[in-house]
Amino acid sequence: MMLTSLSHSQSTNVYSTPSILPISPPILTSSSSSFLSLEPSSHRLSLHVYSNDRLRIAHKSNGLKLSCSLKEPPLKVMISGAPASGKGTQCELIVKKFGLVHISTGDLLRAEVSSGTEIGNKAKEFMNAGKLVPDEIVTAMVTSRLSREDAKENGWLLDGYPRSFSQAQSLQSLKIIPDVYIVLDVPDEILIDRCVGRRLDPVTKKIYHVKNFPPETEEIKARLTTRPDDTEEKVKSRLEIYKKNADAILSTYSNIMKRIDGNHPKEVIFGEIDSILSQVLNDKEKKRKLGSSLSQSSSVQDNWRGIPTKLNNIPHSRDIRNYFYDDVLQATKRSINDGGIRLKVEINIPELNPEMDVYRIGTLMELVRTLALSFADDGKSVKVCVQGSMGEGALAGMPLQLAGTRQILEYMDWGEYGAMGTFIKIGAIGAKYVDETDDLFILVAPQNAVGNCIIEDLQAMTDAAGDRPVILINPRLKDLPASSGIMQTMGRDKRLKYAATFENCYFFRLLYFAGTQYPIMGALRMSYPYRYELYKRVNDPSGKEKYVILSTYPKKPTIDEVNDAFEGKPRNENKKAVGIWGFLSGILQN
Repeated sequence: MMLTSLSHSQSTNVYSTPSILPISPPILTSSSSSFLSLEPSSHRLSLHVYSNDRLRIAHKSNGLKLSCSLKEPPLKVMISGAPASGKGTQCELIVKKFGLVHISTGDLLRAEVSSGTEIGNKAKEFMNAGKLVPDEIVTAMVTSRLSREDAKENGWLLDGYPRSFSQAQSLQSLKIIPDVYIVLDVPDEILIDRCVGRRLDPVTKKIYHVKNFPPETEEIKARLTTRPDDTEEKVKSRLEIYKKNADAILSTYSNIMKRIDGNHPKEVIFGEIDSILSQVLNDKEKKRKLGSSLSQSSSVQDNWRGIPTKLNNIPHSRDIRNYFYDDVLQATKRSINDGGIRLKVEINIPELNPEMDVYRIGTLMELVRTLALSFADDGKSVKVCVQGSMGEGALAGMPLQLAGTRQILEYMDWGEYGAMGTFIKIGAIGAKYVDETDDLFILVAPQNAVGNCIIEDLQAMTDAAGDRPVILINPRLKDLPASSGIMQTMGRDKRLKYAATFENCYFFRLLYFAGTQYPIMGALRMSYPYRYELYKRVNDPSGKEKYVILSTYPKKPTIDEVNDAFEGKPRNENKKAVGIWGFLSGILQN
């Protein structure tokens, strides 16, 4: 339970002298108003159950009051969308489902002006002069509204704000940071059609559309008018302004941005928003319950700094390596904390990509050591496993990528505290290497070799491990052709089905043009329990390199989905060509 208040009726001091008072058996009472109370004779302990799932326990003894709350942490949401993107409709649905306080700068301005407040009078001066209200005034209104008790208690939905980089930075400096930033994506031609086809009923103020939502009667149709802003020329101008503003604040919220295809029925769109917000709430609640065990991560990945730059500079700097080691570690721990037992890590920065000539086995071993030592620090017995020689006679051997791996592990520096041999042991892949004392298993790049398959030994090992976590680091479990073609045909479906039982807890892949390894065009990242995030590498006005998020996906995106995102097309649009990103075919179908 979360402690929310501790106070004394007479003094701020809480005396350290303990006292033991006799307590009579409590009396339990209840009523139809969902109120329960427990009342001992010498103390008063009350338990209140409210309809909004809030639970409070208040305990009074000699003036000392203790109040605890089990209410879920409130949501903090920003939503953005171009004119006619359907943002207003989605705001209504979000407020109805999650009970958030809807905050729109337009509504705030009108309310402040009509109330004659100091901020409202200042804003009115600029509005009467036909000028834009300065950022500092708008930000002051927003922060004032967010500071009210209802927004603090129920959470908030900030609609269409911030609209500029300076506004976003002002909110950041005031520690006003959302849990998620939702963007509704709709193709320009659809937005223009929605705006140009809109009609206003001057009597009822109801909005119609000539094609999508025509008026009910000819009488209504005859009196409909077109709003001055709903001409094609003005709509295009507004879209350009929106895009410019949206691009300007992209870097501020790129790590928590969730792009949603807004070219669908409102129920479908809200279904995806509902899923995202429910996941955010779930993550916040897990963090609150688990406390320090999840202190390194929150629903917005507070401590994640974005994708490092200069990843094609080899060798990687120590900071870059440590950055990815920690990123993998936190995702893996989160997955295991949530009950994951068959996990895989796929990370292909240049030094961990065996298809590049800069591949370093030492970087892979450092990643394995980071994971093993961290779990050992938690008191777990870790078995680090490297597959041995497979096959017989002329076919005996192991994949070149793993040659010498076991020896490297044995001679590595495992610290001064005797972790190796006590909490960490080295083994191979197979059922006979599973001991009762092992808590989890880290398997180093298990893979098939030409003519030999590791799946059988791997499956025997996981069967013996039972519900203990087995973590595959950069596995390569695709079938490889043998001279007889046996691996490609016999039992292939079963092998692929078994390989699919391992779920990604972490995925990172740099994206290049087809057939090249330079320049880096973008990256695909997933860190459990978050969605797959697609990034594009760009240069900012100062010439510095950065990664800008293009889209997010609930599961690993297909080649066409990645192509569409890079080409600026909405999701699910039918297209004949795969596009220039042919190199992704081998990446996204693992």
